[in-house]
Amino acid sequence: MTSETPLDPPAPAADQSATSFRGKDLRKIYEVGETQVHALRGVDLEIATGETLVLLGPSGSGKSTLLNIVGGLDRPTSGELWYGDTELTALSDRDLTRFRRANVGFIFQFYNLVPSLTAAENVRLVTDISENPLSPEEALEMVGLAERMNHFPAQLSGGEQQRVAVARAIAKRPGVLFCDEPTGALDSATGVRVLETLARANQEFDATLIIITHNAGIAAMADRVLHFLDGRIASIDTNATRLRPSEISW
Repeated sequence: MTSETPLDPPAPAADQSATSFRGKDLRKIYEVGETQVHALRGVDLEIATGETLVLLGPSGSGKSTLLNIVGGLDRPTSGELWYGDTELTALSDRDLTRFRRANVGFIFQFYNLVPSLTAAENVRLVTDISENPLSPEEALEMVGLAERMNHFPAQLSGGEQQRVAVARAIAKRPGVLFCDEPTGALDSATGVRVLETLARANQEFDATLIIITHNAGIAAMADRVLHFLDGRIASIDTNATRLRPSEISW
């Protein structure tokens, strides 16, 4: 499958000299009754600005916990996390909300669209509170849904709803895109189209792209692949070159 707007050739690994996130000894403990669940067990990481990072690992290995902490949706029990020169672990709840609003786009497996709003109105929820956004029309055109912008979610297929969710996330021109199983509920052709849109946002906005997936084939489009096990990064693979989404073995 090819995109309506061709992507540039796959880029080499991101320049590691510019750091987006730095985490040191990140730990997360949940209390479940009288039991402590160690979701993260001392994770250290650096993520380069503009890098595409894929997180792989079994359920319960810590991937989503790390994503929620790096995205400002949750706080670690201990450890430090920095975004550029800002220590996220030292921010108040209000400032952490401002960080998310200004810098972060989220895409989840389930689309979280407001059913009573059209596609354009769902995207406008983000653009109305962003400093330098794309217009809803521009964002929807970027995901190939310009002709569907006045349709409600119930009038869209699952793949189209996910593409509206992607348009909503990229419309603010985020510095970071966090994607938790963004293709998990999609067929391969629609999944490739979603990944092509994410790759385009990575290129055009220099957005750092972090993807959690159970589809190991998606790792081929990443600069680096972090393998999680038991709350730790068990290993890291680096791709010298990245495949286009259309070249991935699904």
